[in-house]
Amino acid sequence: MNEPLQQLLAPAALKTTLYPINSRYHGIDAATLQAPDGRTIAYLRRRFVPEPERFALLQEHTVVQGDRLDNIAARYFGDPEQFWRICDANRAIRPEELTDTPGRKLRITLPEGIPGATNA
Repeated sequence: MNEPLQQLLAPAALKTTLYPINSRYHGIDAATLQAPDGRTIAYLRRRFVPEPERFALLQEHTVVQGDRLDNIAARYFGDPEQFWRICDANRAIRPEELTDTPGRKLRITLPEGIPGATNA
């Protein structure tokens, strides 16, 4: 085998992830902490949410009475578990607040790094 291929196949190069590709935690490293009492505590490193401007806008959704994020995600992404993408695209700290006010416009975007229309 040539050197670049050997490096690619080396165990360190093959990063494993605990979460599927459609999870908000995909690609986030796990870490451990040794507690003073000797216990080992496993945790995920912090996930930094990208700036909403880094997502390509597909369209906007106008909230109506009774809207829920899981239903909105199912409508636009075909998967209710993708609600977190709407949260990220709209800088939501409390997801439930995104649908509290009828008439609010929600950004429906492509995932970060996927180019698309900048003005939908």
